[in-house]
Amino acid sequence: MSPDHSTMPGGYLHKVLDDGFVRLVDTMGDDSSIVQAARISYGAGTKRVSEDRGLIRYLMRNRHSTPFEMCEVKLHVRVPMDAWRQWIRHRTANVNEYSTRYSEAIDAKQKTPAESWRVQSRSNKQGSGDCLATDSGKLLSSREAELHQLAEEVYQERLAAGVAREQARKDLPLSTYTEAYWKIDLHNLFHFLALRMDDHAQHEIRAYASVIGREIVAKWVPIAWEAFVDYRLEAMHLSRLDQVVINLLLAGQASDATEAAKSFGWIMEDGDGLKPNRERSEFEIKAAALGLTPTWL
Repeated sequence: MSPDHSTMPGGYLHKVLDDGFVRLVDTMGDDSSIVQAARISYGAGTKRVSEDRGLIRYLMRNRHSTPFEMCEVKLHVRVPMDAWRQWIRHRTANVNEYSTRYSEAIDAKQKTPAESWRVQSRSNKQGSGDCLATDSGKLLSSREAELHQLAEEVYQERLAAGVAREQARKDLPLSTYTEAYWKIDLHNLFHFLALRMDDHAQHEIRAYASVIGREIVAKWVPIAWEAFVDYRLEAMHLSRLDQVVINLLLAGQASDATEAAKSFGWIMEDGDGLKPNRERSEFEIKAAALGLTPTWL
């Protein structure tokens, strides 16, 4: 059974994945609320928009978070349970989820197209890499459809036999969609987006975060969103170790840069060459963005 959204007030349904969505329900505050909180005694019209933008960018750049907490957004989301399991780890929001103890589970499960099955990443133990060949994916998608159908049949059989909903649900797959109202302030929302829009985040939750960020937040608080993109989402963090190696590379001291990397534990060799090292790999991405190529590559 799926909830009826036709009579629900609120904004446009932004479709995500095959049967999910994000819907804007309500907002409190906007860019001017951030400025007002920062200035405390701010009066409307006493400052130019350009000055407001400069202040918001200063706040974001220097991680002054409190003014961003003056804005809140409430969303209605429909998301597969495996992605929701990651989502709900962000404990800085107010949440009310669809209950499968009170109501029948939503009769919708996320389906995976044949070309979208991903292999396990070799460098990231919790992530995925490239996609399997479509021919292999066809079998996996077919088996997935069989599993979904069987799970739904067993669930409905239990309900028909009078089994309590709270027990009948226990074998439903994590691909089953759930729904929730999710309310969060802008500071904590930016933290959520910084993590979940990152390229290392799981594809499914990244799809939701991208819609929330680019389709909702960017239109709601455009100045704050611009600052977030510039100083966090697409910014680069350099550790002390990063700076040491980069400065040596810029000075033309490539061999010294390699020796420094070795002293940091980034470079260790075995019979097959360099051992995998997450910190070194992350540094190499940063160096490439700066047009630098370490000699160990």
